Amino acid sequence: MRASLRLATLALVANTGLAHAQAANIMTVLLKDMKEVEEKVVGLAKAMPEASWAWRPGTGVRSVGEVYQHIATDNYLLPAMLGTPAPAATGIKGSDYKTAQAYETRKADRAAVLADLEASFAFLRKAMEAQSPDLTKEITVFGRKTNAQETWILTVTHLHEHLGQAIAYARSNNVTPPWSKGA
Repeated sequence: MRASLRLATLALVANTGLAHAQAANIMTVLLKDMKEVEEKVVGLAKAMPEASWAWRPGTGVRSVGEVYQHIATDNYLLPAMLGTPAPAATGIKGSDYKTAQAYETRKADRAAVLADLEASFAFLRKAMEAQSPDLTKEITVFGRKTNAQETWILTVTHLHEHLGQAIAYARSNNVTPPWSKGA
């Protein structure tokens, strides 16, 4: 009996170690991807002239500046939903989407949005780096039961979605993405 208890304990410890290693690897990959997207999003935001900041492709669609405000807001909101409180100055609460909506729709000029975009990425990176190895913790995000792993993947894919949108907006305003100049 003792031998089988020891074997079961060893198996549990080995599986826990494997799960932690896999979680660390997932977060490493997501962090690397997020950093690449950050460089492109911030670089493209800086490349967009102030004259195009209010441009929008149609009625009821976010403007250039609003897209960057949205990215910054969700860079605070999604980690807050995972338990990392957003900076108090944002007023964003992970349990109350209305606080994110209020932050996203506040009046801010281009310089303020650019500064916030950079600060939000620094916050996001810190929250991702601090993530515990247990990515299976159940949470509710946008009314749906999920876990930390799915939410971090959502966070990074969300960034890709809006990078694509920002690229289309830039091209529509005759702005070449900085990383593709000369290509």
